[in-house]
Amino acid sequence: MSVAVEVADHVATITLADVERRNSLNPVLVAELAAACDEVSRDREVRVVVLRAEGPVFSSGGDVDALGVRAEDPTAVYAGFRALEAIPVPVVVAVHAPMIGAGVSFLLACDVAVAAESATFDPRFLDIAIHPGGGHLWKLEQRVGRQGAAAMVLLGDTLTAREAVERGLVWRCVPDGGLDDEVRRLVRTVVRRDPAVVRRAKTTLKLSRALTDPRMAAEIEQVHQDWSTRQPAFTAAVDQLRRRIRS
Repeated sequence: MSVAVEVADHVATITLADVERRNSLNPVLVAELAAACDEVSRDREVRVVVLRAEGPVFSSGGDVDALGVRAEDPTAVYAGFRALEAIPVPVVVAVHAPMIGAGVSFLLACDVAVAAESATFDPRFLDIAIHPGGGHLWKLEQRVGRQGAAAMVLLGDTLTAREAVERGLVWRCVPDGGLDDEVRRLVRTVVRRDPAVVRRAKTTLKLSRALTDPRMAAEIEQVHQDWSTRQPAFTAAVDQLRRRIRS
């Protein structure tokens, strides 16, 4: 099995486990990842997802055996990334080791990235004379800006984990031994929150990518904020806050 799924205490952990093939984007891993994402997306008990990987490399990107073969559907290789992006709850990626080439797209498909100090980020598409695909350039520019995307892809500049935080590619960098604790801290916060509101907020955040008018963004947010204030979870939270202040 190339991808494993475990669900416990409202947290779904998806693990890339094809160590022998360095978690490359081979057809088996892609299909299993897409299926795993669909599985957790349908599970209403899941409130947050953690993406992990086993082995000395998080992902080596494109599969060597598949790269030289013209695929009937060249977009099929991105099915796993599309499924990750479609998960309706927050997705945190725990990067313990290098992400290479299209392997960086695993991070770009997630909401928040936490990296261990030894992780590196190296989208080396042009080293093998292949153009990035699957919206990689656009997503990378969203994270690191136009110059950052140009430096990494066109010039081949590799980022360390600490540099990735400075550039906006990664949210936090922690010592290698502290990655699990930091991820657990983040997901605990999500689990405590009302899941319906979290899902709505993620949907609005994704929708906002396509907006250029701040007034339209405010109007969309207002619709969802009004909805949230009519929910029992909001009333209960406000009552609890008042009791805490008065005690």
